Amino acid sequence: MAVLRSFTQVKVVGYAHRPSTRDKAGRLSIATQVVDNLVESVAEADLVILASPICTFEKIFSDIAGALPSGCIVTDVGSTKMLPHRWAAERLPKSVYYVGSHPIAGSEQRGVEFARDDLFERAMCILTTTKATDRRAVQILNGFWSELGCFVQLMTPAEHDRIYASVSHLPHVMAVALINANRRADLKFAGKGFIDTSRIASGPANIWADVLLTNTRNVAKGIDRAIAELMRLKKEIRNENRSQIVKMLESARDKRNELISSKITNKEIIS
Repeated sequence: MAVLRSFTQVKVVGYAHRPSTRDKAGRLSIATQVVDNLVESVAEADLVILASPICTFEKIFSDIAGALPSGCIVTDVGSTKMLPHRWAAERLPKSVYYVGSHPIAGSEQRGVEFARDDLFERAMCILTTTKATDRRAVQILNGFWSELGCFVQLMTPAEHDRIYASVSHLPHVMAVALINANRRADLKFAGKGFIDTSRIASGPANIWADVLLTNTRNVAKGIDRAIAELMRLKKEIRNENRSQIVKMLESARDKRNELISSKITNKEIIS
């Protein structure tokens, strides 16, 4: 939807294996054409974007490898990047170029019915590259995401997975733990703060299982850090150490206030 708005002369071919998804996509004008054949969908592509669960990428790379035109760029919008880069290197032909993409946009809602043509406006998009990544493909994708309204940042797959384990995957784990730590009968008394804090626990379980299982080491380290912080706070609460409790609360408040006030205002220029 956003692509058709920004690139009016481009043909967008979508693939969906469920008839209901194809019907919805057609009614919502998400693509120029939506087909039920994966290989057919990429046969004339200049750019292929995978937007399926991460653990499907390896098979998709294998399935489309023989149909991709020479010079085609392949990317994805998955939340982890080290394994997709490895799979692309193993499965895709040398005549096509893979670059990882991670637009930091969307919500816990899943499905084509939640598509918006302004989804990427003022969102950050991470492009992940290695020494083997084609420079021209990076420049083309930088222009593509910028045209959709994103601020583009570059990093390696390892940097991406380390950072997003902390700022994306760990928050989801914490939201899940918060919900599961409460009795169902007690949740009816929850206020807006609880609802806001636990919102992302409503995300699709299968999608998030893929995310966690393709970034296991980094997520586990993040959980260890969170447990250590909780244990510190637990200790001070049990000791009724008001000054230390206040210090920890103030530290968190100040960090969050800095985060809110430091929104990105400039695009990264790739020369």
